[in-house]
Amino acid sequence: MQIYKTKTHKFAGTDFHEVKKKAFGLYVEIRRKSKRRTYVRSAYFNKDKIFLDLFWQHLFDKEKWQDRFRRLKYFNCAIELIQKSRFAPKSKENPNNPSEILHRFYGSTADNEAFYVQIKKDKRTGQKFLISTFPEK
Repeated sequence: MQIYKTKTHKFAGTDFHEVKKKAFGLYVEIRRKSKRRTYVRSAYFNKDKIFLDLFWQHLFDKEKWQDRFRRLKYFNCAIELIQKSRFAPKSKENPNNPSEILHRFYGSTADNEAFYVQIKKDKRTGQKFLISTFPEK
């Protein structure tokens, strides 16, 4: 298992709304670059598009705001990992839906905090979606 070391730090802040403002600001900046669905290009998947809209739906499905806060802090590190990492992820078929493959990338922030980035690939269409990012513990 290879770990990609990002150059960015996780978002600083003690309040969920403070971190959400920073993360959504980064998302809006990325969204301005495309006319349709928001995406970033992945180095590992040969510059294929990774769509970001499912991440926000998944994030707000979480009941506890502490869990949302914990995941949102790593959003900018996750974007950098997707764009620059060429290390192979740990991949497996989705146990809930056999027509999907889940890829889990490992990374560490500039402060050496480990985190994961999970990407879902639809087997039929080949589209890839950022599902989640979360710390190791």
